[in-house]
Amino acid sequence: MRILCVADEPDRAIWDGAVPERIREADLIISCGDLPAAYLEFLVTMASCPLLYVEGNHDGRYAVRPPEGCENIDGKVFTYRGLKIAGLGGSMRYKDGPCMYTEKEMKKRITRLRIPPRSLEGLDILVTHAPPKDCGDMEDLPHQGFACFNELLDRYHPSYLLHGHVHRSYGGFVQQRVHRSGTRVINCYDYLQLDIPDPPAAERRTLWHLIRGC
Repeated sequence: MRILCVADEPDRAIWDGAVPERIREADLIISCGDLPAAYLEFLVTMASCPLLYVEGNHDGRYAVRPPEGCENIDGKVFTYRGLKIAGLGGSMRYKDGPCMYTEKEMKKRITRLRIPPRSLEGLDILVTHAPPKDCGDMEDLPHQGFACFNELLDRYHPSYLLHGHVHRSYGGFVQQRVHRSGTRVINCYDYLQLDIPDPPAAERRTLWHLIRGC
C-alpha cells in the first residue's frame, strides 16, 4: 500500500500539478493537519482513494469550511484495507482557541478512543498533529509533544505514528525516529510517500519502507 502523507505546508510541485502521478498512485492519503481545505480537496479530487485527516492547531477554520470529500478521523478509529488507523489532532495548548489541548485534556481524548473496549488493540497507524514528548518535539510550549502519546505507544505498539507540526525550517529537523516502543515516528512535513507492503497481519509490524521525494 502506498500512502501519501502531508502536513503543515502545501507542496507547490504537487499543488501546481507538476507531479500528479504521485497523487494518482496513492492508495491512501493522510493529512497530519494545518493544511488549507482547498489543498486537501485538490488531493482527494486528483486521487482515486480516500483522504483521512486530523486537525492541526491552525485548523479551527475547518469548523466553518471543512475539506469536502475527506474523512475526519480526529478522535476516531478508522479501518481501511485491513489497517487500523486512529487520529488525535491538535497541539499543546499555548493560548485560547480550538484544536489545542492540555496534557490532561489529551489524556481524556485517548480514553475516549478506547471506547468500546479493545478498540485500539492491533492499532497499525496513529495519526497526530503534534509529536510525542521527547520524540521529535521542541522545547517551546507551542511545539512540545504530549507525554500521553508515549504511554499510548508503549501500550499498543502501532507500527507508525505520523505527525506534523514541527517544520523543517525550525532547525534540527529529523524526519523519522524509532520510539522506545518500536513504533516508527515520522514527521510528515511537507509530504512523503510511505510504502507499506501488504503482508499477513502477523508480519505487518516488521515491514516498512519510506521514500521521500520520488
